[in-house]
Amino acid sequence: MRDLAAHGVHATALPLIDTAPPEDDRDLRHWRAHWPQADALMFVSGAAVRAFFDAPPMAVAGTHTRFWAPGPGTAKALAEALPAWGVSPAHIDAPPIEAEQFDSEALWAVVHAQVHPGHTVVVVGGGSGRDWLTQRCEAAGATVARCEAYARQAPNPTPAWREALARVQRANSVWLFSSSQAIDHLQALVPDADWSGSSALVTHPRIGQAAHAAGFARVCMSRPTLADVIQTLKSMDHDR
Repeated sequence: MRDLAAHGVHATALPLIDTAPPEDDRDLRHWRAHWPQADALMFVSGAAVRAFFDAPPMAVAGTHTRFWAPGPGTAKALAEALPAWGVSPAHIDAPPIEAEQFDSEALWAVVHAQVHPGHTVVVVGGGSGRDWLTQRCEAAGATVARCEAYARQAPNPTPAWREALARVQRANSVWLFSSSQAIDHLQALVPDADWSGSSALVTHPRIGQAAHAAGFARVCMSRPTLADVIQTLKSMDHDR
């Protein structure tokens, strides 16, 4: 929000995904205690990083474990969390900042040479997700374990939330989506809403597909970096 405001973009926060502790935290407790046994931990988001490391640090004197991030936000969260656990940020692998996309495919291009038969990869996330990276790791002979660090759910539509939604709808705003699940939750929360007069800015083609399916008449895509988002927003505003 502050970053957008600093570039002259008026933005309203409307949370569409809430996080909560997982219903069953046995895997989380196990991998928090035994993460050095894994060859790599892949974190699906910054929220996954924060949930996993929300515990007293368990530092080790050296580790071979790699920490994978699909994008710069997750990599930044790892760089902030790992030192307290005795791990150098040099153990982080992520797509380069100039990558066309920040996703599993871009990450795999960076880490695929690490994966060999007998390796253990732990995917740390918030419930079910894409299996694309899991399939690639398993095809290379690795064992893949899942660790649910948090649960994702729709937010509670409080009166303040509904008031904020009404303001956004009246203003014919551009919606910035970084998750297709956020669009799913929006449709579930306001199933009768008409988005045919609204625009969506999305950070991945799959999110764009969800926005089109939800009825957004105009969908534009941007790389998920602040500079690209600002540039695309200003271009959209100029074309309106």
